[in-house]
Amino acid sequence: MSEDPEPSRNISGGLEGGGVAAEFDPAEAETRAEAVVDRLGELYWQKTYGGQDAFTCLVRTILSQNTSDKASQPAHDALLERYGTDDSGDADADLAEALANATQSELAETISSAGLYNQKSETIIDTAEWVLEEFGSAAAFDAFVKDEPPETVRETLLSVRGVGPKTADCVLLFAGGRGGVFPVDTHVHRIVRRLGIAPPDADHEGVREVVERDVPATKCGFGHTAMIQFGREYCTARNPACLEDPDACPMGDLCDQVGVYPATGEVVDPSETLE
Repeated sequence: MSEDPEPSRNISGGLEGGGVAAEFDPAEAETRAEAVVDRLGELYWQKTYGGQDAFTCLVRTILSQNTSDKASQPAHDALLERYGTDDSGDADADLAEALANATQSELAETISSAGLYNQKSETIIDTAEWVLEEFGSAAAFDAFVKDEPPETVRETLLSVRGVGPKTADCVLLFAGGRGGVFPVDTHVHRIVRRLGIAPPDADHEGVREVVERDVPATKCGFGHTAMIQFGREYCTARNPACLEDPDACPMGDLCDQVGVYPATGEVVDPSETLE
């Protein structure tokens, strides 16, 4: 396992984000997807997730859409500082109520570092209003996410404008602590197809179906966060480590290099290999 801890400021919340170290036995994997996740666990970290406040997690994930953690984390911190406390400064305010009553222009200014701040501020306010209308409070929404069947929670979240599959799955994983949930962001989508685990033309839902089928439920959480880190360090979109040195990537023997052509230096989206 890497000596470097999981980054303390990312979508999972890092070491203080509600997760705990998971028991991890790198026994012989039954699928190639599990073998990849086993190696990621040894390379980075093994954790079980859950325990975050569901509405706060939902807002955090909306802020992270189409931007990096480096850009969205300051926006999240600023949002909580402005709307996450009551008049006396206590952190007991109902964040959903505060954001439902927020002025869109003020909220947009507060989260401006996250990019697409006008669109995201509208989505956050709409989502806060939805939480109050459907559940009455952020606390009741939190209980819904943690107690109801995952399929019910996911279907309900997907009915909300601006909430897509990755956002819904992040709430299920990081707030609900649900095993077997493997959110698919751009890194996971690229890597799973590049490795050859999912078909080159699989969309995000197609990739999710494959990894949730082939990776044990207890390994999906850290498989998601560790694969993101792997995508940042090794399997980048334009310049993967294997492009110049086939031995530089810790997944080299498990990867089909779909869309990566070291002989020519060309890198394309895996789906383009079908054309």
